[in-house]
Amino acid sequence: MFDVHTHTTLSDGVLVPAEMARRCQVQGYRGLVITDHVDPSNLEFVIVSLARFCEAVAGAYGEMEVLPGCEITHVPPVLIGGLVDKAREAGAEVVLVHGETIVEPVAEGANRAAIEAGCDVLAHPGLITPEDAALAAERGVMLEISGRKGHSLTNGHVARLALEHGAGLVFGSDGHAPGDYPTRQEAERIARAAGLADEQVAQVFRNGARFFTGA
Repeated sequence: MFDVHTHTTLSDGVLVPAEMARRCQVQGYRGLVITDHVDPSNLEFVIVSLARFCEAVAGAYGEMEVLPGCEITHVPPVLIGGLVDKAREAGAEVVLVHGETIVEPVAEGANRAAIEAGCDVLAHPGLITPEDAALAAERGVMLEISGRKGHSLTNGHVARLALEHGAGLVFGSDGHAPGDYPTRQEAERIARAAGLADEQVAQVFRNGARFFTGA
């Protein structure tokens, strides 16, 4: 099980990183990325804090590797490109951008700006256009199959366009609290519910594994 989208008390999650990591370890995770919400006000603080945590616990969770990341969230599209670069400079190993989910008032154009910036994962991209799905494939930007209530409503649309245009898919729980972190079997059911066949579901998790060394 590889999960590239989680949140802690460093943004709007309810668990400190250590407790969240332990809960994911118990669920059988092999790889976990902590991607707390950032914008220009807190980017450096959050990423440096997560990098410090990940360095301190390296090897402490057995086979599970924990990486520092971030989710650039509700930022005006014109600022997204610069923040993607700053996030990597600050130490984020995986950079997500909060996509145009249908359940939040995300600015129009955020999906395109995130893809053009070359983020690693476009989280819950909502009713992504065919043109943006094709551009994601060209730029190597993964599209998320979301485990989060509300955001997951468009998983089927995202999966269909990703398959049509050759974009990669990856699973993110978007976990914030106990109970939000599915087992591999539960996550596979979410992916199948998006219309993916068994081999396509397996590829979703192979894509997630690529972010982790030795996975």
